This record gives sequence, structure tokens and C-alpha cells, in this order.
Amino acid sequence: MRDVGVRITVIALILCVLGIISIYSNTHQKEDRYWQLTYQRQILWVIMGLFIFSITSHFNYRNLWDFSYFLYAFVLLLLFLVFVLGVVRLGAQRWLKIAWFNFQPSELVKLVFVIFYARYFSAKSVHDVSLRVGKFGAFRAMLLPLLFLSVPLYLIVEQPDLGSAVMIMMIFVIMLFLGHVKLRYLLIFIGLILAFLPLGWHFLRDYQKDRLIVFLNPNIDPLGAGYTIIQSKIAIGSGGFFGQGWLSGTQSQLYFLPESHTDFIFATFIEEWGLAGGFVLLGLYYLLVRQGILIAAKTYDHFGRLLALGICAMLSLQVFINVAMNLGLAPVVGIPLPLMSYGGSSLFSTLLALGILVNINRSRAVF
Repeated sequence: MRDVGVRITVIALILCVLGIISIYSNTHQKEDRYWQLTYQRQILWVIMGLFIFSITSHFNYRNLWDFSYFLYAFVLLLLFLVFVLGVVRLGAQRWLKIAWFNFQPSELVKLVFVIFYARYFSAKSVHDVSLRVGKFGAFRAMLLPLLFLSVPLYLIVEQPDLGSAVMIMMIFVIMLFLGHVKLRYLLIFIGLILAFLPLGWHFLRDYQKDRLIVFLNPNIDPLGAGYTIIQSKIAIGSGGFFGQGWLSGTQSQLYFLPESHTDFIFATFIEEWGLAGGFVLLGLYYLLVRQGILIAAKTYDHFGRLLALGICAMLSLQVFINVAMNLGLAPVVGIPLPLMSYGGSSLFSTLLALGILVNINRSRAVF
């Protein structure tokens, strides 16, 4: 199983390199020096991220059991600080400026909640024989975990960052399932969410409503809210089977597609490398998640197994939502493509999570 950790490292590095060359392709022709240095900043993020990956892969994951409540308090503090000291960009206040680096705490919150709920649902009985989750009533199985979720979720919604909020809620539901919460509690909870979903429309901001409307019909506002998703579809369609070639994508090179180096890097990658390249890219993500599942299957520690599966679910969700968003199969919610999209916050959080996976593989045993 030790080679599983090597495969995770190699696959993660390949995805990071693909991200760098895609970012370079999307930005190298822009005249502003900020854009010309974008790929260099990404290289720096990758080097720093790999350093974080190396540290966490050697940090005994069992210590996270003891630190889980501290980590929860830490990210809660960061979210509060965003409202006090946060940097405003594109009408949203989501970042904390740390020296020359803008850090987005909501990216770290996703991983911290995986750790937090992995501990919560892996607590054993007094005799250390079986998990207590099966004996939990509705309060301990659903209401108390939801209470822990509510404050951070509210703070993220108010930034506003609806995409991360939806992502965290989906992680919560998956952790409930993986944690063996009674199925009837889980079904009731999902049913309540679906029942109250129409009421959420009245609490959305205007631009969020526009995104949902153009998701159903992008042509209703082709030069406004629907512009990005229309250009994304054009970029993907123009790639054909083998693509137009590196540095040759028309939508990205001529700047028709906004955010081509961040949220819509998948569309520009397909435009240049085609359907064949897309299969390779998604295959790499599949192999990455598969390694995590293999680690979970070989781990006899309940906390380690749940943590590994939660990380796999988190990565899978991010890839699925981003790709669906690029294809017009999901609303535009600002979820980056892991290890590929430009930005340090998502990259650091992803490599941190992968480092934990590698350490679980090294340290797996009964807790």
C-alpha cells in the first residue's frame, strides 16, 4: 500500500503542471504585467503547496482527532475576521490579506468540516467495541451536528459565497451518510431541505437569481449573465476530439471567455486538448480519488476511514460541480477545479487534504 502514497503524489503533481501550462496559455498574451506574472505566481503556490503536502503527509493524522474542535474554532475565527478585515473583490468580501497573499478561509472550512465530522461520527462506545452513532437519537445524530454547521455556513453565505456554502452543505450530508446516521433521519433531513428550497429564492441576491435563470436558459441574457456559460460551451465545442493545440484556443487567446484561468479553466483546457485531453484529465481525477478509496478500504481505524472517504467525497464534489458548471449542466457557483484553477487557497487546501490521505496510508491501524 505504500505505493498508493507515491501514486497520489505523482498524480497531484501532474495535475498541478497541467494547471500551470493552462494558466500560462490563458494569460501570457495579456499586456498587463499582472497577467504575465500569473503563471509564475501559480508556480510559487504549487511549490509552497507541495511543502505543505510534505509536512502533512508526515504528520500523524490521529492528532487531528485531538485538534478537531480547535480547528473548528480556528476557521470560525477566520470567517469572523473576514467581515472585519476582509478584502473586497468583485463585490464579495471573502479573502483575508496575509502579507502579499489573499487567503480564502472558506476553502479551508471544507476540509476542517470533513475532519470535524469524521471525529464526531467515529466516537466509540464505552466498551470501545462499536460506534455510538447507531444509537444516536435525532438530536445527537442530526440537530447537534447541524448546529455546529449553521454559524460557519451563515457567515459564508453572507460573504457572499453561495457556491462554497452549497458545497459545505453537500459535504455535511455525505458525512452523515458515511457516518452511518440512521437512514430515516437522513431522508427526513433531505426532504426538509427540498421542501424549503423554493423559499430560498427570496433570500438570494439579484446576481445569484440571474445565475439560476441563465442556467435554465443562457440565451435569455446572452451579453450579460448568460455570456460566460455561452462562451464556455463554445470553447468546449470548438475543441473537437484532439483540440486546437496549446496556445491556440480561440476563446481563451482572444479573451472571449472570462475567468478562463480560474473557474473556467476546464473549458479552456478542453478547447486546447480536445475530448481526448478531457478524458485524460478526468481519468487522473478518477485515479486520485480511487487511491483515497483504496486507503479507506485498508484502514481499520474508524476515524481514519471516515476521514479518507470524506476527503475523497470533497474532491469528487469539487470536480463534478466545476465540470458540470463549465458544461452548463449546473449553475455558475464559483467552485475551482482542484489543483488546476489559479489561486493559492484552493491549491493549499487540496494538497493539505491529499497529505492527510498519504499519512493515513502510512499510519493506518486501529485507533
